Amino acid sequence: MRTILVSPPLFLFTLCLMLGLSKPDPCPLQDYCIADTNNPKALFLNGAPCINPELATPSHFFTSSLSKPGNTSANQFGFSVTLTNTVNLPGLNTLGLVLARVDIAANGIVPPHAHPRASEVTTCLRGTLLVGFIDTSNRVFTQNLKPGESFVFPKGMIHFLYNMDSRNPALAISGLNSQNPGAQIASVATFASKPGVPDEVLTKAFQISSQEVAKIRRNLGG
Repeated sequence: MRTILVSPPLFLFTLCLMLGLSKPDPCPLQDYCIADTNNPKALFLNGAPCINPELATPSHFFTSSLSKPGNTSANQFGFSVTLTNTVNLPGLNTLGLVLARVDIAANGIVPPHAHPRASEVTTCLRGTLLVGFIDTSNRVFTQNLKPGESFVFPKGMIHFLYNMDSRNPALAISGLNSQNPGAQIASVATFASKPGVPDEVLTKAFQISSQEVAKIRRNLGG
């Protein structure tokens, strides 16, 4: 049996590389990096450039953007998501997190979707929500949330939020551990992409007819 010796510098380099790949966002190298939203980008950065820390004020770390209800009639699912970002909360730049206000109309739903770059914890503030996610073994984990109760969605897992009340809206707040978590609604990505996924792929994948594919595309605006 051959013994393969790995030099300490090579081992440490490999270990550091693996640890770096496991983090959702890079760690900041200073107390904060308030996003400079006034000057156009001269360089394309993984994030936003910082202002001079000497110019920092409390207002850079404050936002009221989540205090206003979203428009749940703007889509056919009956939900609205308002996110913090480097424009309405420049102090979160490089901190690896965002907050989201989730308004859901009566019988509305945040349809099955995934965040490729973040885990999420959701707290119900008003109403009753049925929430859940599906793991890679196709097991479904669901829970009814009442005000003050929370549920966590692991990174990259398809998940949903459904307002079970047929008369009253629901409200939730979510925290995600990435400055740019991304979001992909499964049905919209599949049936309303531009250009569209070939019908032959969809009919075989979902075991439906081409007429049903066309109907779903129309319903989703594809």
